Amino acid sequence: MLNNLEKLRKKHKVSQQDFAQYLGVTRQTISSLENGRYNPSILLAMKIARYFGKSVEDVFIYTEEDDNDEK
Repeated sequence: MLNNLEKLRKKHKVSQQDFAQYLGVTRQTISSLENGRYNPSILLAMKIARYFGKSVEDVFIYTEEDDNDEK
């Protein structure tokens, strides 16, 4: 799944560490999310979107390729 997380985080001038602390996750989790190595839970995706004042769909981009990854 693609995402705009790093771009949004940098636009808001928040470090990975500070963002992770706000969300209650590790900095490594933020790094993995930004690099597409980890897909967030629904709750985490909603918290992230709410932090930026965006919809989940504005932060995380679902593609048809994501369907194929689950099969």
